[in-house]
Amino acid sequence: MTTAGHLAAIDLLRARGFDGGPEFHLAELATSEDFWEDDGTRRVIVEDQYEAERDGLAVLLTARWGPARELDLGPVLERSMEGESIPEPWSTLSCHTPDLRLWRADGHWIGLGVSQWDKELPFQLLAVATTVDPPQGA
Repeated sequence: MTTAGHLAAIDLLRARGFDGGPEFHLAELATSEDFWEDDGTRRVIVEDQYEAERDGLAVLLTARWGPARELDLGPVLERSMEGESIPEPWSTLSCHTPDLRLWRADGHWIGLGVSQWDKELPFQLLAVATTVDPPQGA
């Protein structure tokens, strides 16, 4: 998908309502190949590529909504593992997305992150739109 396609997908997430469903929408903007047969070299290159793509989109979204907040989801995962009830989408995102670039716009939180569930699995460039505030202390 192109940058214009990524922006259109983010706009679509924001435009969708939350009628009767979860108070968030998540979109996979891009997904890499898996890394089952990789010695680690390709994985690092792809990770850098996905982070650069996230950062490029972040520049465009910052022009729209101002500076992003960087949200470290590591402490959120830790708190969840200690038994604290963390609301969605933050609980699930913290399991596979180390951090998010996060903006507040028109009553929504909009986030961009690079996800990977395990070192052999694909990277994903993710966008989230939610009305649920990030956990305190995150």
